[in-house]
Amino acid sequence: MILHICPEADWAAVPAGGEYRPDSLGDVGFVHCSDFGTVQFPAERVFPGRTDLVLLVIDPARLDAPLRWEPADPPEPGAPWFPHVYGPIPVAAVVETCAFPPETDGTFRLPKGLHEYPA
Repeated sequence: MILHICPEADWAAVPAGGEYRPDSLGDVGFVHCSDFGTVQFPAERVFPGRTDLVLLVIDPARLDAPLRWEPADPPEPGAPWFPHVYGPIPVAAVVETCAFPPETDGTFRLPKGLHEYPA
């Protein structure tokens, strides 16, 4: 499973059976994603202070587009690699969503209610 962070309103605007197409798909050609161990890095760098976020849990086997593990974008020496999806995310590929607010200290952690998925 891979994860994607997005504003709740953006996800709510996707029609049932539709596809999620974030701006990054047009800007850089892929959808930025993370894994369970790295999601806090983009959350804290890209979304500081945002309280309107949801975390999409995506099953890569249900994607219609290529998934590639690549260096962070923008590149950062020593940073982990991240999954990038080179196309829209079908609603059918999203197996779970959950609120993703920051902690009181501004950091992000995986939500307590998030299901555990096999590696």
